[in-house]
Amino acid sequence: MSEVKVNKISPRTACGTVTLGDSGDTFTIPSGATITNNGTQTGFGRTGTVDWDTTPKTGTVTAATGTGYFVNTTAGGITVNLPAGAAGSIVSLADYANTWNTNNVTVAPNGADKISGDTDDAVLSTQGQSVTIVYVDGTQGWLTTADSTENIVARQFMAATGGDSTCTCGNYKIHTFLGPGTLCVSAAGNPAGNDKMDFLVVGGGGGGGSGGNSMGGGAGAGGFRESKQPGAPWTASPLVATPECGTNGITAAVQGYPIVVGGGGAGGTGASPATAGIIGSNSTFSTITSTGGGGGGGYPGAAPGGPTSGGSGGGNGTDPGSPTVVPAGAGDTPSVSPPQGNPGGIASPSANDAAGGGGGALTAGTAGVHPGPAGPGGNGATTCISGSPLTKAGGGGGGAKFPAAGGPGCGGAGTGGPGGGGNGAYAAPGVGSVGTINSGGGAGGGSYPDSCMSGGLGGSGIVIIRYKFQ
Repeated sequence: MSEVKVNKISPRTACGTVTLGDSGDTFTIPSGATITNNGTQTGFGRTGTVDWDTTPKTGTVTAATGTGYFVNTTAGGITVNLPAGAAGSIVSLADYANTWNTNNVTVAPNGADKISGDTDDAVLSTQGQSVTIVYVDGTQGWLTTADSTENIVARQFMAATGGDSTCTCGNYKIHTFLGPGTLCVSAAGNPAGNDKMDFLVVGGGGGGGSGGNSMGGGAGAGGFRESKQPGAPWTASPLVATPECGTNGITAAVQGYPIVVGGGGAGGTGASPATAGIIGSNSTFSTITSTGGGGGGGYPGAAPGGPTSGGSGGGNGTDPGSPTVVPAGAGDTPSVSPPQGNPGGIASPSANDAAGGGGGALTAGTAGVHPGPAGPGGNGATTCISGSPLTKAGGGGGGAKFPAAGGPGCGGAGTGGPGGGGNGAYAAPGVGSVGTINSGGGAGGGSYPDSCMSGGLGGSGIVIIRYKFQ
C-alpha cells in the first residue's frame, strides 16, 4: 500500500476546488483520528445531526441552523423563532427541566415558512420531549425527523410532615388529620418516582331532627370523597375517583396544604314544633371539598322543620297534620363525580310514628313505615387507604314513637348506617344518638317518650393523605 504524507493540499488556482478521488471511491478514517472543521461544512449529513448549545435557554430563542437548544421553561413559556428555511436546515430542541407540559414551547416559523405544511406556530407541550426538525421545501417546510419523550429522569419521591398521626405502610406514608392542620410538603417528587397524593376526605355529619309533635329524621352523613392511583396496593371504596373522573389524586408541590376537618351539626332541640338538625361542616384538602351532611327533619309543617341537603341528605321527620309525603334531603350536594353521598328517606305518610333515615355514602336512607320501624340510615363506604379497613359516612337512623307515649305501637327506631351513623330514639329519654367522632356519620333523630327529645350531634369528619415516599 502506497503512502503519501503532506501538510496541506491547495487548489491550483485561487478559490478553486480540490477533489479527492472519483465517484464511488471510499475513504477510511482510522480509529482514534480527529477531523477538525474550522469552516462551513456541506454534504456531510448536516440534515441528520446538530451541534448542541449547552447553555440552557430561559427566554426567547432565535435559532440558527445546525444548532440544538436546551429550553428551560421553569419560569414560563418560551418562543423559539426558526431561521429562514433553506433545504437541509436543521434545528433540535430539548426539554431542559421536564416542564414543557406545564409551560409550553412555541415554535414560530420565519415569515411565510411552514411547519408540517402549515404557517401557524407549533406548540411543544410534552414533558421530557426532544425534537429534531429539518427544512425540506416550500410545500411542507419544516418536518420532524426525530421526536422522543424518553428523557432519562432519576426517580424522586415526595416528603411531607403534618397530621395527628403519621405511619408507614410498605413504601407508602399515611397522614391522618382528626382536626384542622397543615400538610407541609418539603419534596414534591416527580412522575418517575411519585408526585401524587391520594386522599380520603369526609365531611362532618348532620344533626338529627328533634322529636315532640313529630318524630325526628335521621341526619345525612358527610360527603365521602377518595382517590387511588392506578396500581396502588390497597383496596379503595366503590366511590374511588378514577382518571376518567378527573380526580386522579393531587399533584404535589412544595408548599403547605391547609386541612379543614368539618365538625358535626347540632341536633334539633324544639319540641313543638319539632325542629330540623343543623347541616355538618365541610372538610377540605387542596381542591377537594366534601360537604357536610344534611340535618334530619323535624316537623316539616313549620319552619325550620324540613330536612336539609348536603353530602348525604337528611331523612324526613313525620308530619301529624298532613299525610302528604314531604321530600327528604338530597345527597351529593353540590354534585361531584363520583357522587359524594345519597338522599335521605321519607317518613311514614300515614301516621305520626316513623321518621326516615339519613343518607349514607353508599346507599340512601330508608323510608319509615307504619306502624314501624323508622328508617335506618344509609350505609357508609369502606376503604383501606389507612392500611386497614375503615368504614365512614353512615347515615343516622330515624326516630320512632314509643307506644307508651300514646298512639300506635311502633316497631322501633331506625338504626344508624355502618360508618358511624347514630341510632334514632325510641324509648326514654327520646334523644337521638350522636354520630361517631371522625366518621362523618349522621346523627339519629329524636322521639316522643318524654320532655327530652332532641336530635343527636353529627360525627366530625376526617382527612387522610397517602403517598409513595420510597
